[in-house]
Amino acid sequence: MVIVFIVGILVLLVSVAVVVAIAKDPGVQPEDVAVAYELAWDKLDFESLYTLAGPELRDGLDRRQFIAAKDAAYAQQHAMTGLAERVGVDDSATAGDAAIVATRVELHDGGVVLNRVDLARRSGHWEVVGYRLAPTDAGGPPAGS
Repeated sequence: MVIVFIVGILVLLVSVAVVVAIAKDPGVQPEDVAVAYELAWDKLDFESLYTLAGPELRDGLDRRQFIAAKDAAYAQQHAMTGLAERVGVDDSATAGDAAIVATRVELHDGGVVLNRVDLARRSGHWEVVGYRLAPTDAGGPPAGS
């Protein structure tokens, strides 16, 4: 009887520890999603792009249609893949369920491209809802252009 009681207490303690660990896990952050989105574009990985994007960036297409359309559009664009040497985050801001992440894509040729990635948290996960070249302070072309 004592052994059953001890085992019961141990199971309860392990269960509480797991719940606490899950509750304290911050989960995937908007910066992680923004970097993953940049890397997916660098690989022309349209499956991942669809998964990471919100409806705003899916052109009104379902997964199969989106991937087929992007595959067709980029079929002859082999020079556009594998350009990034490193992708990082320059800055980010989160307010509630909205985030803006400034990414920095360092290219193999030494160039740098700065992008602005807009995200929204929906159903507990972050989605990319906007993506564009980051504006420059000088009003000239973005870095790397």
